[in-house]
Amino acid sequence: MRFRSTRPEADVAAPEPALPESMRATVLDSPGGPEALHSARVPLPVPILSEVLVRVVAAGVNPIDARTRAGRGACDAITAWPATLGYDFSGVVVATPYESHPFPPGTEVFGMTPTPRTPGTYAEYAVVPSLSLARKPLSLSHVEAAGVPVAALTAWGVVVETALAHANQRILVHAGSGGVGHFAVQFAAYFGAHVIATGSPNNLDWLRELGAAEVVDHTAVRFEEAVADVDVVVDLVGNALDDTGTRSLDVLRPGGLLIEVPTGAWPGFREAASARGIRSTGYKVVPDGSALATVGRLLDSGAVRVFVDRVFDLADAADAHRELEKGHTRGKIVLRVSDD
Repeated sequence: MRFRSTRPEADVAAPEPALPESMRATVLDSPGGPEALHSARVPLPVPILSEVLVRVVAAGVNPIDARTRAGRGACDAITAWPATLGYDFSGVVVATPYESHPFPPGTEVFGMTPTPRTPGTYAEYAVVPSLSLARKPLSLSHVEAAGVPVAALTAWGVVVETALAHANQRILVHAGSGGVGHFAVQFAAYFGAHVIATGSPNNLDWLRELGAAEVVDHTAVRFEEAVADVDVVVDLVGNALDDTGTRSLDVLRPGGLLIEVPTGAWPGFREAASARGIRSTGYKVVPDGSALATVGRLLDSGAVRVFVDRVFDLADAADAHRELEKGHTRGKIVLRVSDD
């Protein structure tokens, strides 16, 4: 007997047509610049064990995608070329490993793939571990939902699970208007923290709307001259830009916590923090479907929102990477993969 969802019918789409043998994808034959991304037809991925096959409607574009494309990031884990990039997505389940699976065919879902262990989401179909899925928030379009998983789960893990955000805690978020940053500001404020966010002039009012109690224009003021006695720094920049990571040590109280998110942006942060009596840790996103479901409820309630800056068609993924690498994105960039 087929499992019947207890959720509203709105998150269960009409039955999918028969699956094709191949699909459109944007692939990478070898590391390179954005121009290395190109369109191709590739075989459908084959789910195994608890994996679900999803028709991708939209896919998020993340900094890790650009680093991997350029030969850094997760590039060393790519074992076969051409490779399909992309971690997060929103789409519709088309096949499940067993009949009573909690996400039956037709269910609208969002989540993360373990790319490059499996082909990524810059494609019409993707295989996804069941535990990395959640039902798409009813209030969001697929394009909006695709901008959530990687950024929101990173921010959730950093702010809620690592910093343990709470009332009267002073949290400084660097690059507060970016993909991870705009979620980090909202989560920290939601849990009662006093949020300080750095950003460019055109984003300061928006950061206040997201919940920042204080904002710092990083183009006009050195943040260490305007901020002090911080409990936690969420560093989404590192030392790749104007020694942001090192300067963050000057604003943290003794025993405070530095959370370095960008991989490789400041290799010596642990030793530098320890020498100043400051705790520190890196962070890697966990593709946790249960945490994503919690985020989805916050989105549906209106307590948290996602901002999609630009939307590109799948065939224009190279342009999406060029836009991302300019470094001025507010919120997320998303690829439109197929019709809703």
